[in-house]
Amino acid sequence: MRRAAAFTLVALLPGCSSVTAETPTTPPVVTVWPAFDTMRARPDRGLVIKAEGGTLAEVHAYSGRRPVPGTLDPTGTTWRSDWTLEPGKEYTITAKAAGASQTTLAAGKFRTRDAGPSFKIANTAPAPGETVGVGMPIIVDFDAPIRDKSAVEGALQVTASRPVEGAWHWSSDTQAVYRTKEFWPSKTAVSLVAHLAGVRNGAGVYGIADQRLDFTVGRRQVSTVSTATKQMVVRRQNKVVQRMAISAGMATTREYTTTSGVHLTMEKGNPVRMISPGRQKGDPGFYDVMINHAVRISNSGEYVHAKNNVWAQGRVNVSHGCINSRPDQAAWFFDNSLRGDPVTITGTDRELEWNNGWGFWQLPWDQWLQGSALYDPKPKNGWVEPAPAPGIP
Repeated sequence: MRRAAAFTLVALLPGCSSVTAETPTTPPVVTVWPAFDTMRARPDRGLVIKAEGGTLAEVHAYSGRRPVPGTLDPTGTTWRSDWTLEPGKEYTITAKAAGASQTTLAAGKFRTRDAGPSFKIANTAPAPGETVGVGMPIIVDFDAPIRDKSAVEGALQVTASRPVEGAWHWSSDTQAVYRTKEFWPSKTAVSLVAHLAGVRNGAGVYGIADQRLDFTVGRRQVSTVSTATKQMVVRRQNKVVQRMAISAGMATTREYTTTSGVHLTMEKGNPVRMISPGRQKGDPGFYDVMINHAVRISNSGEYVHAKNNVWAQGRVNVSHGCINSRPDQAAWFFDNSLRGDPVTITGTDRELEWNNGWGFWQLPWDQWLQGSALYDPKPKNGWVEPAPAPGIP
């Protein structure tokens, strides 16, 4: 490994004929990895600066005019970049190490290799700047399969203005979902920073850019639906703000059975076209209708929506699986819903699957943790810390 170019500054003692010569001290040595003048450094290895025979007094690392964030270890001898480096960029480094009586200054440049094939985030939910309900997950969709899930997950940094416990769960090779252990506290500001620039996703494939998502958790609104009593109750900040007589799925088939479990409001439309699945026009049970004030709560066709069959609402379940209510109350629910508001349904023998829409709250917390690429039941607390940048060879 090539040593950093360095300059040694020696502390001089004033001359005096009666002074006994002291044993010369060795100046500290500064080593930088990647080595100065490297032209194709691997960005996923990060930047490491070490001092031998002294401690690091100053470290200045830049990509262009942007400083590289990093952390000095407790001994004061090793500085590491907090994240991977950007592909195809020139980095300028200045580091000073202080010894007992001498100081070493190292300065130089290196360049990271180009990304070549790359990957990035294709889509996120919530949307940037969105205000969401307390059950809202963070859903990250990538534009390519993620092979090194631990490296990518370790680069996804979630911060919140109010303390939360949360974890990532890989629902597929192209989707990672962040869920809190309990619902978000209301009025919480949340940020996701995906430090993907330089993250390696298999041989020669790198992330090329960091991405940031900021959103806000709004008021706490939680709804409960009983298919047995045919009633829906909406609570805001634990206070009942709406009671609605409803009609749920008739349950003559699995398809027409409303799913029980913790749903989240996903999207809404006014109107929404609803077509009977797997049936052609003229088949028994075929329908093709426009439905007003519809709020989606699963991917299996379930909505909370308006319908004029007030004769059934509060009395009998006659729908094809949706929750329908009086038009004026459905309009109120439509207007007052945010994406990510929890809607818990009870009373049927068909359970909502955890991967049906945003049914993520259906997984107990211990099972949710097992979907993290950084989870391992053997180490203390069950967690494996993301691997730091490697030491200098």
